[in-house]
Formats: sequence, structure tokens, C-alpha cells
Amino acid sequence: MEIILENQDKNIIDLSTCKGKKVLFFYPRANTPGCTIETREFGEFYESFKELGIEIFGVSKDTVKKQFNFAKKLETPFSLLSDIGGIVCEKFEVWQEKKFMGKTSMGIVRSTFLLDEDNEIIKEWRNVKVKGHVEEVLKFCKG
Repeated sequence: MEIILENQDKNIIDLSTCKGKKVLFFYPRANTPGCTIETREFGEFYESFKELGIEIFGVSKDTVKKQFNFAKKLETPFSLLSDIGGIVCEKFEVWQEKKFMGKTSMGIVRSTFLLDEDNEIIKEWRNVKVKGHVEEVLKFCKG
């Protein structure tokens, strides 16, 4: 699966050139409470994933500038990718109808994917609850 997006530093990231496994976590919007906690926790466990040969990437439809500010604020050690056009969100079927406080709208459903070297999905976590999620992903990756 082809995944090419711009990161917070305006670098084009082509995941097919990244060796090893990858964790892609999709989050609704930078600087919101749940997204901040999730991104911070992936940062806290980043070295543990790296020791397993796994790179982390966060993905949202936020602009590159918003991703830059979010990454800087959290001192994120991995790339936050801007999928402003929603192409990758569509590929992973995370852009869905959501209901919140009686209103229906389209948005990213918080989801995480473990990919192999060829960007094929090994494991997926959909409609994620933030609390304990990063530890659950790491536990799975450790086998």
C-alpha cells in the first residue's frame, strides 16, 4: 500500500522506504485532549518501539503547520503526517460518520495499525479509547 505524506517539518515521507514495521496511529485533531494524551504516550514509549525495530507515525487531517506546532509542543520524537486531503484516511477507512452530543459529522475515528515492511496490515485497533491503548499496542508488538 502506498503511503506518502508530508510531515511536520515539510519533509515528504514515503513509508515504503522505511525499513521494518511501522505503527500508524490516526487521531482526530491536534491539540485536543485525547489526541494530546495519545501522542504524548506514543512519545513516552517511543524508545521501546524502536528497540523492537518499529517506527511510529501519527496521522491526522491537520495542516503541516498545525502538526509542526503540535509536535513542537509535545517534543514528539516521531513524524506527525498531514493527510489534509484525506487520501490515507480513506485507504484505512478511518474517515467515518461520527456522532457527538446528538450531532452527526464526518471525522477521523481514532485507530491504530501495525504494518509490516510492505505496509500490509498485521493488526488493527479501531475506535480506540486512549487510556491504556499505547501500552496495549506495545504489548502486542512484543509478542
